[in-house]
Amino acid sequence: MSCNQHPRPFTRREALSRLGGGFGLTALSTMVTNSLARAEATSPNGAIPGVLTGKLHFKPRAKRVIFLFMNGGVSHVDTFDPKPALEKYDGKPMPGPQILTQRKTGSLMKSPFKFQKHGQCGLELSELWPHVGAMADNICMIRSMWSEIPNHEPCITLMNTGSNIIGRPSMGSWITYGLGTENANLPGYVVMTPTEPLTIGSPLWSSAFLPAVHQGTMVHNTYVEDEPVKASKLIPNVTNTDIDKVVQARDLKYLRKLNEMHLAKVAAKDMDMEASIKTMETAYRMQTEAPDVFDVSKEPQSVRDLYGPGSTALGALMAVRLVERGVRMVQTYYSKGDPWDAHTDIMSYRRLAMDSDKAYAAVIKDLKQRGLFEDTLVICGTEFGRTPAIQTANEMAGGVVNGRDHNPNGFSLWLAGGGIKGGTTYGATDDFGYKAVEKKVHVHDLHATILYLLGIDHTKLTYRYSGRDMRLTDIAGEVIHDIIA
Repeated sequence: MSCNQHPRPFTRREALSRLGGGFGLTALSTMVTNSLARAEATSPNGAIPGVLTGKLHFKPRAKRVIFLFMNGGVSHVDTFDPKPALEKYDGKPMPGPQILTQRKTGSLMKSPFKFQKHGQCGLELSELWPHVGAMADNICMIRSMWSEIPNHEPCITLMNTGSNIIGRPSMGSWITYGLGTENANLPGYVVMTPTEPLTIGSPLWSSAFLPAVHQGTMVHNTYVEDEPVKASKLIPNVTNTDIDKVVQARDLKYLRKLNEMHLAKVAAKDMDMEASIKTMETAYRMQTEAPDVFDVSKEPQSVRDLYGPGSTALGALMAVRLVERGVRMVQTYYSKGDPWDAHTDIMSYRRLAMDSDKAYAAVIKDLKQRGLFEDTLVICGTEFGRTPAIQTANEMAGGVVNGRDHNPNGFSLWLAGGGIKGGTTYGATDDFGYKAVEKKVHVHDLHATILYLLGIDHTKLTYRYSGRDMRLTDIAGEVIHDIIA
């Protein structure tokens, strides 16, 4: 058609048809607005209830969880589990049968770090953790953790999902599935890491076969010196600069009503559709609250100094701010890959602990000053420990050989707040730190205890899938009542 030509005018029938369609959409838009207004009036905060909302199995000690995860397999005998026998037998073969390891190992190796007692409880920690040591009377140290497989992938998956193979819902997804969310403007479960890729990656915070609304939301807590933290950098596209918020709200409500009309027509529940509706609404509401919650510059300088600089400190501070706003679980990872995986040089722990020690201690201090410590469960741990013997498989490569191999037979993890008995030590490894021997705690036992502190019987939080009732603890798990206040 040329510029001088005019389109053919509508026939009377076509005009009436188009006008009729417009009146119908106008009526539907009004119906959408009215129905959503009524729904919002009956549920003012828009929070998503859990399957156990209002019917928990026990009185909860904790309402929320912060999991400070040191990915890579932290050497317990150099951090949280002192072994004087390693000093005595340094450079000698470990007594008894040769220990089973992935890589070639040699004689026993003492820790290059000195241990000292902290607090009234006398908890012994290595010199790497002076700030955490100052919090000793608030901490329960479990020194008898154990797992089965000496590889990062199955062990980190087990710690995060209760299974050593991928495809199961994460602990955070199970928790939000059971308890629901407290703040409709933020996700119920947030995962933070400054850089990627992580070992395994997104399956560690996946909702798997649970409704997708319980999936963890990834945030990059990357610290850049002298640069303000902006939500737009942490969560891409969290704000929409192209569309007016009023128009966006109208469109979202209209889309929601269309989806609800579709759901009303299908016989069975469309879980993916329902999850999509809830997720889009949460994403819309995040535009108003996320920029504020991630803006740590709003914290007093004294609070920011409490954590110190760096990505680990930034993640720890954000974790506290998020749970304060009603996020049910926040998990932080140290960095990409397996940074605590000290095969060649255990002295790398000086830098890693320097990044972590002050920040992790600050989480406890800050929760206390905000009045959140008593009902926030803090967990600090890793996927497995390391051998008491020196690893020698790297000798042919040259350079420093002062590291340790993987060891799932015994490792340490600490908890604080949320009903935990502070100033206590639970369980023990053998004299050399190779194997848990006293009051052994499997990862399933840890998960059972976490759920118990949240008011949940781990055997009753289930989801029917693939012909059986699935649960976080699979078919095992015992609550560790001795560490509960």
